[in-house]
Amino acid sequence: MAVAEAAVAVTRGLWPFGVFAALFLLSPLLQAAVLPQDRADLMYHGYQGGGVSIDGPALMLRKKVGQTVSLSGYYYIDTVSGASIDVQATASAYTETRHEKRVGVDYLAGNSILSLNYAQSDEDDYNAKSMSFAIAHDTFGGMTTLSLEAGFGDDTVGRNGDDSFTAGVKRYNYKLGWTQVLSSSWIAALNMQVDLDEGFLNNPYRSVRYRDNTAPLGYSYQSEVYPDTRNALAISLVNKVYLPYRAALSFNLRHYQDSWDIRALDAELEYVHPLNADWTLEAKLRWYAQGQAEFYRDLFDFANQQNFMARDKELSEFSNITLGLGASYALPLWSFWPAAKPELNLQWDHIRFSYQNFRNVTITEAQPGQEPLYRLDANVVRAFFSLYF
Repeated sequence: MAVAEAAVAVTRGLWPFGVFAALFLLSPLLQAAVLPQDRADLMYHGYQGGGVSIDGPALMLRKKVGQTVSLSGYYYIDTVSGASIDVQATASAYTETRHEKRVGVDYLAGNSILSLNYAQSDEDDYNAKSMSFAIAHDTFGGMTTLSLEAGFGDDTVGRNGDDSFTAGVKRYNYKLGWTQVLSSSWIAALNMQVDLDEGFLNNPYRSVRYRDNTAPLGYSYQSEVYPDTRNALAISLVNKVYLPYRAALSFNLRHYQDSWDIRALDAELEYVHPLNADWTLEAKLRWYAQGQAEFYRDLFDFANQQNFMARDKELSEFSNITLGLGASYALPLWSFWPAAKPELNLQWDHIRFSYQNFRNVTITEAQPGQEPLYRLDANVVRAFFSLYF
């Protein structure tokens, strides 16, 4: 549970489909009513930043069964070690491992694809299970694709060292998408997602701090207290343009808001350029900014000041900027399996986080509430071998 922050979201969210979509340029949006290609992928991912290290392998396999069914399986490992700024303030360094497994089936029915997916994630103090159903339908001769997805998750939260503590979380999510071919070189998509969460939504290890003149540092800590519901809405606009010299340019905008009063906006610009039949280069720039949750404060005035109290930096006001570079190389075909197409990919992202009202409490020489604002630089590396067959 200690790893449930932005670092983990970065490494999980980029694998595997975001990277592959860029490498295929515009083709994924043009082929909604075609089963995914048979493939196998082996990946290593690594994250370093803010005193935390996250790395591990992942394996994905997808295979058609006949002309109308495609099966997929996915196995992922996170090994987390180190001590984030929250842990440095109130606890000691830790190491934990998370295992995630997914299975899915896609069924092609005319101009529609029906998908069913199941996922399970296990670690020492957090277990999650989820299931989703989706349908994508081509219409107007393949110029328009409509998609709908509904998912349900059931999580169990524990706390290491306290066997008596257990809590649950129910998660519901609904997605609606509209993809439109606007011209021979321009595709746009409008997507909406609604998330409904209820249960124990905070981290059982994290604390808030409040002023306490009797304490050596001038403040003390108490456990966070969150609402037991959270409703969120996200809307995104995706534009992909195929350039005359075979390259592709993508520009994406996304707005997010939730019932905790967080408002966020991010924009991403991505450029993909094939050098020749073997090499493809990629570059992206992403900017993200959000406001704070209504019950967040870096330093409260006294204990139990509010019904809900949080000091999670991911609920504070902050922004980040990401610079990403990537390259893919099509390996020579194998004589013993000429139908297979092997490929190597390497992706690197550098992310700089700037927190506007979360302070670095490891600087103990400063007065409470006057510590320097926290900054974080992180690097994410993904290297994977792909085999299309």
